[in-house]
Amino acid sequence: MDIADKLARTHLLTKTEAMELLEHAEDRELAKRLAQDAVELRKKYYGDKVFTRGLIEFTNYCKNDCYYCGIRRGNLHAKRYRLTRDEILECCENGYELGFRTFVLQGGEDPFYTDERMEELVREIKGKYPDCALTLSIGERSREAYGRFRKAGADRYLLRHETADEEHYRKLHPKEMSLAVRKQCLNDLKELGYQVGAGFMVGSPGQTLECLAEDLVFLQELRPEMVGIGPFVPHHESRFAGEPAGSVELTLFLLSVIRILLPKVLLPATTALGTMDPMGREKGLEAGANVVMPNLSPVKNRKQYDLYDNKISTGEESAEGLERLKKSVALAGYRLVCERGDFIGQ
Repeated sequence: MDIADKLARTHLLTKTEAMELLEHAEDRELAKRLAQDAVELRKKYYGDKVFTRGLIEFTNYCKNDCYYCGIRRGNLHAKRYRLTRDEILECCENGYELGFRTFVLQGGEDPFYTDERMEELVREIKGKYPDCALTLSIGERSREAYGRFRKAGADRYLLRHETADEEHYRKLHPKEMSLAVRKQCLNDLKELGYQVGAGFMVGSPGQTLECLAEDLVFLQELRPEMVGIGPFVPHHESRFAGEPAGSVELTLFLLSVIRILLPKVLLPATTALGTMDPMGREKGLEAGANVVMPNLSPVKNRKQYDLYDNKISTGEESAEGLERLKKSVALAGYRLVCERGDFIGQ
């Protein structure tokens, strides 16, 4: 297919080209070819390394009411929790002893964690572990807040845009939320010097191929250092409880396209992919992914960070679990490393 050739040569796609490529996503030969190109690019820039990120899901309180999310404000049946400062630091300590050199603090948009509290927490973690990268994933904040967290030592920030299409955004979010604000946050983060992660759900309700093409064009323009995508998985307490889940195959196809579009990007094989397919993580690596995110959160809280139904919680934060993960990654032909795994430049 000419568009696949052009993509491999130029690492560029117009929206029309992206749509035409997506219209052939079920072509197995095309998917295989894109995956081969994606893996070659990943090997060129990162060798056989698969980077680990220690995920700490520190609060499931959220002031937002996104229609697809299990921890949305309107879910009155959610069992809420909030880790204490000491519990968060204990997660970091356990992870550090196991060899993790990147921590990801992820939570809902919890008003308890004010800008001051987050700044203090960032400073404390970076003070204890200066050789580690610290990633925040705590949603939309002011540019001033992002600046404070950056000065306190935060290195990276994950903020999935979820969709770059305005009409689709409105189907997924309440009226008080805005795609323009989300995009502005991502631009602010880039300008403040963060390594930035964006991303979207594959197969979310109302999503069309045109929406996905818009996502690819947006990623091409934003040029984030990390892109997280995974299949949409419905939650039984959400507006979309009865909607079908997103396609694993289309997610894998898009992982390959994104790797070719942004050759040096850090690309996770996400939990949602592993939830939808027992071999999802390995298939993600074979499609061009090079990051996995084992969970360092306390076992007692993991099921409560319930973004979608049947979210896997495999216990790979333990020494034994980490060894299993290393073997699993090795069987797929790669090498699991716990180093910081910084983005290597555009």
